[in-house]
Amino acid sequence: MMRVLATQVLIVITWLFVVGVISVVSTGLATTVALADDDDGGDDGDDDSGDDDSDDDDDRSPSARSSDARPGGTGAVNNPRDFLRNLFGGQTAQERRVQRPSAPQPTPRPSPPPIPRPAFAPDEIVTRGLTDEQTAQLEAQGFVVLERADLAVLGTTVRRFQVPNGVSLQEARDTIRALPNGETADFNHFYRTGQDDPANVAGPGGAPACDGLHCPARELIGWPTGLPATGCGIPVTLGIVDTGLNIDHEVLAGAEIDLTRIAPEDYSPSAAVHGTAVAAILVGDPQSRVPGLLPGLSLVAVDAFYKNAGDERADAFTLIRAVDHLAENGVQVINLSLAGPPNTVLEDTLLQLTNERRIPVIAAVGNDGPRADAAYPAAYNNVMAVTAVDRSGIVYRRAIRGPHVELAAQGVEVWTAASVEGARWKTGTSFAAPYVTAAAALLLQQDPTLTPEEIRARLATSARDLGAEGFDDTYGNGLLDLGGVCPGQAMVMPVSLD
Repeated sequence: MMRVLATQVLIVITWLFVVGVISVVSTGLATTVALADDDDGGDDGDDDSGDDDSDDDDDRSPSARSSDARPGGTGAVNNPRDFLRNLFGGQTAQERRVQRPSAPQPTPRPSPPPIPRPAFAPDEIVTRGLTDEQTAQLEAQGFVVLERADLAVLGTTVRRFQVPNGVSLQEARDTIRALPNGETADFNHFYRTGQDDPANVAGPGGAPACDGLHCPARELIGWPTGLPATGCGIPVTLGIVDTGLNIDHEVLAGAEIDLTRIAPEDYSPSAAVHGTAVAAILVGDPQSRVPGLLPGLSLVAVDAFYKNAGDERADAFTLIRAVDHLAENGVQVINLSLAGPPNTVLEDTLLQLTNERRIPVIAAVGNDGPRADAAYPAAYNNVMAVTAVDRSGIVYRRAIRGPHVELAAQGVEVWTAASVEGARWKTGTSFAAPYVTAAAALLLQQDPTLTPEEIRARLATSARDLGAEGFDDTYGNGLLDLGGVCPGQAMVMPVSLD
């Protein structure tokens, strides 16, 4: 009997122990469920729950909620993490998951570097002034004449040769330069406008609207107000070498433009984007959204550009033909909003234009950055090199610098024609050069006897100093200033840059 009683007591004690454990476990589980229910309910999902502190947890952490889940409860008893830790020791599975190191993130694959654009044709040499006998001598050595152009105005002949197989470009050039008239032979270099750089296309959307003749770019340089469409003297003819022009653009309606394409026909034609913008600055319709600086003057334009595998460019041989065409058509000032490597044949041609034909040549310094090498034709001694500034007179961040820089004009956020219709903001040294071109035209209107050097001297003397005192490699002589160019005309007072 006693043995049975002892057995029954043992069973009761065991039962009581089991019930106690189950009760404790059940308490922990109930707490866990309460937390999940609390997290899912109400307005816990946003940060606008009525707390006024600076954090995002609306002052209700999981531990606070568990402590308050049962009246009189303690965090140690009702917190399932503490219960499980006390019961089994060590970390919970959840904590172990939290502390598990995250999987390494894959390293983003770097973008491939841009393919460098070629600086010259791989197998071509350009010559100037060779005789027919010398040409025949070269042909006997394997050279092939790809193209010949007789420059009527300049009185010389330029040729484009293909070099023999197995002969390097350097060797081919040295061979031709050894001839009596071949010292100017050079590679057929490529020149570009810089328009394809996205940083040069447009200014920020918050740029102010243009007000015709009172645009900031004009006010900056003191462009004359009340100026007749033909300027302030005898008419002159302007010339540009650029990409194609959209002569049907509303901005160019009524403009007297003679457009000629002198580019290789075996390539895609250039886009009428850059050239349209440059032409509009010069001769845009005065009643349009982009009134030109001198809309009543004639403009002779040459499209010397073409596309090759998406690269829009002009070559030295074509540029030489283009400027000769301008001279043949009586232009009195030339704008070259393009840049590329030095080329001796092009250099000699432009020197002849300025010295013999007395045609001033204005070129953009280029947009390759302040540490880039000088670009040409702007860096030739006889060419006026123009850099770009914003409306505060601060140099364009991508403008090339150097001792060849002569003048600055606004080229940052210039309001001009878009390619198809309308207008937009454009940025680049290309769009600063036309202001200097127009200024040279005004001087010629006042005194047609001025030489290119005399025009350069007058513009340099009247320029407003920018940057370091005196001449410097960033701004040259300073900001173009036309105050007083046209006597008797009402003038815009230059804006203060202080």
